[in-house]
Amino acid sequence: MNGELRVAIESDKAINDIWPRIGLAGYVGSISHGTAGDVIDDVDISGIFISPESHYLGLTPIDHIVRVDVAEKYDFALFELRKYFRLLIANNPNVLSLLWIPENMYFTKNDWGKLLLENKKMFLSKKLYKTFGGYAYSQLQRMTRCCTEQAYQGAKRKERFARFGYDCKNAAHLIRLLKMGIEALASGEINIFRHDAKMLKEIKFGGWTLEQVQSEADRLQKLLDESFVRCTLPENPDFKKTENLLMEILKQNI
Repeated sequence: MNGELRVAIESDKAINDIWPRIGLAGYVGSISHGTAGDVIDDVDISGIFISPESHYLGLTPIDHIVRVDVAEKYDFALFELRKYFRLLIANNPNVLSLLWIPENMYFTKNDWGKLLLENKKMFLSKKLYKTFGGYAYSQLQRMTRCCTEQAYQGAKRKERFARFGYDCKNAAHLIRLLKMGIEALASGEINIFRHDAKMLKEIKFGGWTLEQVQSEADRLQKLLDESFVRCTLPENPDFKKTENLLMEILKQNI
């Protein structure tokens, strides 16, 4: 962990207080995909923690912490372990990503964090078809939505929308999510670091026309459908096994 990130953690009381209880944390988003530009607008941090005893036995729950640091560089999404498991069982793509980032992207990993990584495949199921496909569809919808309707966009992103006629960042997410869904259904592996990062960066920075993006998305959607038909993953994660893993970790660490 670099000093700048440490300062960002210490500057936010809620994050700093919970940080000793983090079992697994690392860089996600464009850095983990290998698709960040030369100038990185923000850095996405994901982590999992076990709440204090009062969360489980008392009246003061802490099930997630979502923050942007005061310098607006680090974007934190930290989840309590039980909530994290529920999202994993649902095959939420954003939540699954932390378990599949490259080894050098982790900066916190304790014993129960390692145990979670060792068992990451137990969470994968055919639900990946709907979750990756659904997230991709949401990016497709946003891609051509007028930038004035999307308040979250920065000035550079709005400028690219005006120049190219669509949101290039959403387009890159669309193609990436479809490809990751195809790969996951076929192989049972989620490839976070992208072998096709160069192509995704081309899309992200306006190198493709809208027609090219839409054509590729149509092609990939058909491949996603085919991958689902051939997929050998279970229909759903084994609830009992995942529950037993959760209970094992909590019993030893609350």
